Amino acid sequence: MSVQEIAEKIKSRVASSGFDRSVKFDTGADGVIVIDGATISTSDGPADCTIKLSLDDLDSLISGDLNPTMAFMTGKIKVEGDMTVAMALSQLIG
Repeated sequence: MSVQEIAEKIKSRVASSGFDRSVKFDTGADGVIVIDGATISTSDGPADCTIKLSLDDLDSLISGDLNPTMAFMTGKIKVEGDMTVAMALSQLIG
């Protein structure tokens, strides 16, 4: 699944969530997804929190096959910036 397809997949969840911070999923060469409140973009930009992971792990995370806490503990996910934003986001996408 591409970054664009994943962005489309989570768009409805984000729009109705009331999430009011910004977070960037950075998949390296595969691209980025930036969630800013109810807006989703695949253009790079600043965010309160950056989550670095592979595209496959992002797909697994969104589909519920990858536990965010376990992924963080095992190093599959790296979080930079405001950790509370990542924790709030896990409620939304997990």
